[in-house]
This record gives sequence, C-alpha cells and structure tokens, in this order.
Amino acid sequence: MTQTSDRIGEDEDAPGVVKKFMFVNRKAPYGTIYALEGLEVVLISAAFDQDVSLAFLDDGVYQLVKGQQTKGLEVKNFSPTYRALEGYDVEKLYVEREALEARGIREDQLLVPVQVVSAAEMAELMEQQDLIVGF
Repeated sequence: MTQTSDRIGEDEDAPGVVKKFMFVNRKAPYGTIYALEGLEVVLISAAFDQDVSLAFLDDGVYQLVKGQQTKGLEVKNFSPTYRALEGYDVEKLYVEREALEARGIREDQLLVPVQVVSAAEMAELMEQQDLIVGF
C-alpha cells in the first residue's frame, strides 16, 4: 500500500519542499576558515531556493564590519561578498544586540542592512528553523 501525500508523515525531504536554514556565525572573519566556508555554504543553499537566514553572534559580528584591511594577513578580503547576498534572495540577516554592544560596534558600521535583535529574540528565531548550522 502506498502512502498518499495528504497523510501525516508526508516526506518532508521531497523535491520542492522549502526548508528554513539558519547559518550561525560565531567566529571572527579572519584567522580561521570558518567565516569564509560559512559564507560559501550560505550562497550554495540559497542557490537551491531554500529559506536561508544568517545570524551573527559573539565574534561573528566582526564579519560584517566595514573597512576591513587584510593585506597584512596575506588573505583575501571576502567581506564585500556579503553585499552579494541580496542577489541570492538572502535578506534575513540577524545580529545579536548584546554581541555588538560588548564589542563597541554600532549598526552604522556594518556592511549590509541587518536586523538587530536581542539574545531572547535570536533564540525565538532559532526555534522557528528546520536546520541550524554553526560556523
């Protein structure tokens, strides 16, 4: 007997089913590969028409700061790539208010428009996701 699509337990991984992915960035942008790898995974996920959002917590907020100079580190500055997210329909960028305040960063110092939320609001957003991936 085959299972019909209107039954409970329908295959949620079937083609065409949109999942909510939240990528959580907690690491500084340079010195490790985490931030760059995370950005690449976000772009790939968005290309597959998934509901993608990004959260920036802890030192991850540094990934969005304008004017980063990486020449002395001898690594490519990938920060401008965050501006390309809108072209991939990735428009849900959340930054934890407490992380910004603890690091003395203002919202106007960030590369792209974000929604600044409290830690409690961030937890609520995370509860709404199908998958959370941390970097």
